[in-house]
Amino acid sequence: MSRPYRQMRLGAFFMIPGHHVAAWRYPDAAAEEIMSLRFYKKLAQTAERGKFDMIFLADGYAVNERFPSAVQHAVHTRFEPFTLLSALAGATEHIGLAATVSTTYNEPFHVARKFASLDHLSGGRAGWNVVTSSSEAEAHNFGREDHLKHELRYERAREFVDVVQGLWDSWDEDALIIDKSSGLFLDREKVRPLHHKGKWFSVRGPLNIARPPQGHPVIIQAGSSEAGKELAAGTAEVIFTAWQTLVEAQAFYRDVKGRLAKFGRDSDDLKIMPGVFPIIGRTEAEAEEKRALLRELIPPAAGVALLSALISYDLSGYPVDGPLPELPELKDINGNKSRFQSLKDLAERDHLTIRGLYERIAGARGHREIHGTPEQIADQLEDWFVHDAADGFNIMPPYLPGGLEDFVELVVPELQKRGLFRTEYTGRTLRDHLGLRRPANRFSKVLH
Repeated sequence: MSRPYRQMRLGAFFMIPGHHVAAWRYPDAAAEEIMSLRFYKKLAQTAERGKFDMIFLADGYAVNERFPSAVQHAVHTRFEPFTLLSALAGATEHIGLAATVSTTYNEPFHVARKFASLDHLSGGRAGWNVVTSSSEAEAHNFGREDHLKHELRYERAREFVDVVQGLWDSWDEDALIIDKSSGLFLDREKVRPLHHKGKWFSVRGPLNIARPPQGHPVIIQAGSSEAGKELAAGTAEVIFTAWQTLVEAQAFYRDVKGRLAKFGRDSDDLKIMPGVFPIIGRTEAEAEEKRALLRELIPPAAGVALLSALISYDLSGYPVDGPLPELPELKDINGNKSRFQSLKDLAERDHLTIRGLYERIAGARGHREIHGTPEQIADQLEDWFVHDAADGFNIMPPYLPGGLEDFVELVVPELQKRGLFRTEYTGRTLRDHLGLRRPANRFSKVLH
């Protein structure tokens, strides 16, 4: 293949002890260390040794008990991401630290302050994955009977992000003086209220922490619905997305990149990084053995529950070896619309039963699963990268630590040999790694 002039971006997507729904049962998974900080430090340092752009943590605000029979079969415990990433900031030097924080069940001031704090503590390595939440169970933990409708969640999210960025801009770069002789700690003219009053939020400001080292922590977005694409085109700097085929991924890439100009943005201002679930073997047979074992370990109740949650439709009453039932129209889904459509299309395209579909997605969870030798894995990543389907990938190890170690030790050197991936970090911040511009301060631009 031709050599691209640019290099891949790679995220290490940590779901502990692995992305596969049965990862905790896999013989080499460190399931007993799931609540160990030492384990997370080891994983972070492994990803940094592999020169990954960032670590990424997903998050949610509920144990989903809609399917009680499956709760006992799957992992339902995770650390709060700010606490964990702050600890990992001290255990690493270069790798970016990104996490999901919902705009549906938080307030802008809290989120702005926490990410500014993480950015300072890490020396400019913070990233925020903006989500709108999609689980009814979360609503019940925040005093609500029903989850906000899809369009309202995105409306709230747009205003939420604007407020957070405004709060980051409420301090100029040089606002801190810290002059002991004069007694001046800061220049009051360079710290200003936001005075935001909108439909969803009223926030005076200013933020009570100085402007983040990156100006703004990197904004990531994960939605691929129409509303999600518009939000991403206007605000995001990285998109995590899920596609099964090159043609689908290319169409999404063209679509979102084509929306940037109307927001005054260039193609390089947004990096598109589909999720990839790689099962790596030193031989094809070894990779296939790993794949088969993972599928064998799935408790049917857990598989059906995972699939039901991903498509926002309860499949527990249907025969597991029968086809999907007739599903609602996309417009009637109040969960993740893009994931619903992609999984429905996958089942129809490949004529999959409910069991066949949950086996197919139990690891990648709607993202792309690839398997094979390190060279074959690199071939598949390169194919999407050079044919304008991706700027990089969010790597989803099937089990940990082995799945990550295999990628770092076997696949990364192959990508480096092909000139597709860095051999050393050349910058300090997450923006440096991703090749993103530093945002201007909206208030400084007006004043100057």
